[in-house]
Amino acid sequence: MNALTLVLLTPLLGALVLGLIRPPPLAGWFNLGVSAVSLGAALWLAWSMALVSDLPGELIGPSAGPLAGQVSAVIAGSITGNIAGLPFRVDAFNVYLAVLTAFVALTTSIFSRPYMRYVLKTGRIGQRRLRTYHSMYQLFMFTMLLALTTDNLGVMWVAVEGATLATVLLVSLYRTPEAVEAAWKYFILCSVGIALALFGTVLTYFAAQQVISDPADGLNWSTLYSQAGRLEPAVMRLAFVFLLVGYGTKIGLVPMHQWLPDAHSEGPTPMSAVLSGLLLNVALYAVVRLKMLVDGSLAHTANPHLAGYLLMGFGLVSFLVAGLFLHRQRDIKRMFSYSSIEHMGLMTFGFGLGGPLATFGALLHMLVHSLTKSAIFVTVGHAAHIAGTQAIEKIRGLIRTQPAVGWSLLIGVAAIAGFPPFGVFMSEFLLLTATMKTAPWFTLALLSGLAVAFAGLFRHLHPMVYGTPPEGQKPVAANMIPVAIHLTLVLWLGLAIPTFLANWLDRATGLITGTRLL
Repeated sequence: MNALTLVLLTPLLGALVLGLIRPPPLAGWFNLGVSAVSLGAALWLAWSMALVSDLPGELIGPSAGPLAGQVSAVIAGSITGNIAGLPFRVDAFNVYLAVLTAFVALTTSIFSRPYMRYVLKTGRIGQRRLRTYHSMYQLFMFTMLLALTTDNLGVMWVAVEGATLATVLLVSLYRTPEAVEAAWKYFILCSVGIALALFGTVLTYFAAQQVISDPADGLNWSTLYSQAGRLEPAVMRLAFVFLLVGYGTKIGLVPMHQWLPDAHSEGPTPMSAVLSGLLLNVALYAVVRLKMLVDGSLAHTANPHLAGYLLMGFGLVSFLVAGLFLHRQRDIKRMFSYSSIEHMGLMTFGFGLGGPLATFGALLHMLVHSLTKSAIFVTVGHAAHIAGTQAIEKIRGLIRTQPAVGWSLLIGVAAIAGFPPFGVFMSEFLLLTATMKTAPWFTLALLSGLAVAFAGLFRHLHPMVYGTPPEGQKPVAANMIPVAIHLTLVLWLGLAIPTFLANWLDRATGLITGTRLL
């Protein structure tokens, strides 16, 4: 069995088995074990990529390495092949996201195990729904990893839709009227969005049929990318508009973002951690892959940067609007969901701006935002447990009641707000520098947005951490290991990016822009 097969098969089989396991303690540990195996497989895949990244394009034989067998083609620093008749491609861009997805899945499952047992004891869910939760958790991971590694745009669309369906069951897990309403809103809005993305995919296939002789290759990204300059520009322009609006709904771009705050506030907290830290990245990954095709198609037209301009526009509007909405929130999970919209808008703007510096900064921001935001949601889960509510005005004095939770929330918010020396500061600094170099007229808007978001976060943070705790408020059992790991990594990435990671991101930058930064 090769690494890629193991990456995909582990969460899929885990989802099937977890749907049958009845004892809650066993299910929690098994979910954690499946996530650990998935991370091991993702690291194996990354190691395999490192072995072939400097090889020239060639075919390798059955015993040439850990990915030998079904996945056998090494092309320009990427690995392509077929599993069960479906084409897959692993390169510097998606392999680092696959490792990140598996890592956050593991650390969130560490938090999820005791948290969901607490939810079970409170009577909010029964054992049957707990089995549903664990099964959908791993199915969610499978769909995201499938979307990241497939080479077929149609399979990627199916995987993103599968992630939507799995998340609907997680959002509605508590079966309260508010949770059911949030799940329906999520399902309807994202289904409309994904339908638009399907139409954009069909248009892309139509453009491909004019230049690609084999219809079976008409949706393979590798084939399309090699022929991007021959794709009909008018069709690709229209296709990208539908694809951006469709997948932009999953990213949470304004004005397609309405589902995201409700889904966060009504679903279980571990779901919020993986939804904000992972799924939004996958949707943005899909848009960037498609932008690469459109850029190639429009390279010799009068408006070659149309896709980038659209990304910059949607990204900047999302960044500014979400920062303003941070000031109006009364629910702590809704507040941090708007923070996610803000940061996804900033990443979208960076990828739209283009160039090696902006792209490197956006890739780094995807990484540090996922680590920081998932750590924040873990902390928020403990804070809501301590206060017995998600209402911001009733969460007070965390640092006095339980210092570990209070300090974690304070440090997490400082990190996500872009305080030095955390990694978010470094990625935002790179994006600002790229903006001043390439499009200086947007610099003031970015600085203003960062200041507004900073004020919105700390306006609510101070009383939650330093306020007077309500009478009778007591500490709770809290596993802060995932938070400590994530925030330590984010601090490390702000102080010094490891050489292997810098090279990894640099190769991904070269793939996306055609020019490497380092």
